[in-house]
Amino acid sequence: MRTNMKIIGITGTLGSGKGEVSAFLRAKGFVHFSVRDFMTKDLKQRGLPIVRDSMTDLADELRKTHGPSYIIETLYAEAVRAGKPAIIESVRVKGEADFLASHGAFLIAVDADPKIRYERIRARKSDLDHVTYETFLSDEQREMDSVEANRGNIRDCMRRADVVITNDGTLEELHKQIERVLPKLF
Repeated sequence: MRTNMKIIGITGTLGSGKGEVSAFLRAKGFVHFSVRDFMTKDLKQRGLPIVRDSMTDLADELRKTHGPSYIIETLYAEAVRAGKPAIIESVRVKGEADFLASHGAFLIAVDADPKIRYERIRARKSDLDHVTYETFLSDEQREMDSVEANRGNIRDCMRRADVVITNDGTLEELHKQIERVLPKLF
């Protein structure tokens, strides 16, 4: 189900600003599809706690059962049905990045200094983000370099990105970077 519609996948390190990139693009008319929202809905239906470990375990299970790109394929189909330019946030697995590339979508990677990212996640006060700095780094490492097809490999997804944004500065600086890269994508 390849489409001529603009679809952008967002990948990146924990707390790097993927949500801010998505919010900026939503303000430009893109429809937003989130792996976190998809997983949260499924966890609630299963009566499981909404914590990073549950989310990661469920994502691994879904990918193992349905294939490495299952979650992104599902969100991609929803994006196509929406019929508008779309963002799919939180590409984490090589198969997901490959699926998006094979369907003409673009991938933006977002990164920032780990200490800045940790401060950002603490400030957003999400239920998933009440962790120590050491846990934050450990959680990220678990998702960075897996060689298993069904598990997170953020580093590989970031290598496959069409554009990498370094988000160590202000929100205004991030917005300027996005404005500069959008014409390169389409």
